[in-house]
Amino acid sequence: MRAFVYQSPDSFREAMNGYGQQSAFIAGGTTLVDLMKLEVMTPSQLIDINQTPARGIELGPEYLKLGALEKMSDVAEHVDVKTHFPVVSQALLKSASAQLRNMASIGGNILQRTRCGYFRDVATPCNKRQPGSGCSAIEGNHRMHAILGTSNSCIATHPSDLAVALVALDASLKLQGSDGERLLKLDEFYLLPGETPNLENQLKPGELITEIQVPRLDLAQRSLYLKIRDRESYEFALTSAAVAVALDGETVRDARVAVGGVGTKPWKLPQVAQALIGKRLDRETIEASSNMAAEGAHPLKQNGFKVELVKRTVARALMNLGGLV
Repeated sequence: MRAFVYQSPDSFREAMNGYGQQSAFIAGGTTLVDLMKLEVMTPSQLIDINQTPARGIELGPEYLKLGALEKMSDVAEHVDVKTHFPVVSQALLKSASAQLRNMASIGGNILQRTRCGYFRDVATPCNKRQPGSGCSAIEGNHRMHAILGTSNSCIATHPSDLAVALVALDASLKLQGSDGERLLKLDEFYLLPGETPNLENQLKPGELITEIQVPRLDLAQRSLYLKIRDRESYEFALTSAAVAVALDGETVRDARVAVGGVGTKPWKLPQVAQALIGKRLDRETIEASSNMAAEGAHPLKQNGFKVELVKRTVARALMNLGGLV
């Protein structure tokens, strides 16, 4: 790890005023410190934002507010989150290890970098790390990589479980910059790799995530997160699904579906959700809608199994939610 200057400002303004070209903000540090040790990221200045007022877990009449500095474990176990947004609690509890959840912040989880081995190995070409150098994964080991939203420049999978749940529920981010605040849908915040995989999101230099807002949708209370992985503990998703359904009697009135482990960003499936609406939540409806989950996929040799697996993951999540298994 290279030497760096450390600062700990007390306010957003002070943090942003101190931000320079070679600066990085740090909260829990569970991603950044790892990447600094590998010299994937080499900031010369770390600005610790833990003293800034980006905290709080508040359930209001319109949305749940999550301060970006809240710890993953605290949000996962909060009674309002568990009661009104179970998919968010479940996604967090299936993320990382208990030790990491006790340290990592919500904002940091949303901003975590890909776990692609080639991105983390500075001796190999990676367009995300060094634009124009090439994508080693396309011809290399890509079993864990994306099949949706990929390009000839990058097939890295987005790693966050929480972001999948938040995208499914149409969550927004409050961003604080030197020119003021702005609110942006999380789904719009993330960028597809295209020809510029080094640009992962719409965060401007020196800008901070201060708050996550999750709408109080009726369907959020009937929601579930299912994660399929090689081992049950401390592993990234092969596929995952965040599902939420509102019923009028036995008929689906509204639905939300998003998947992880298969996309270069958390991947919404509006076509699957739309196929559920107006129908009974039974096996026939679930199987028909889930077959749309891999539309637009571009699998490669080693990750082609994810096409069928993501369909089965969505189907199982919906069946679990409907009490059909």
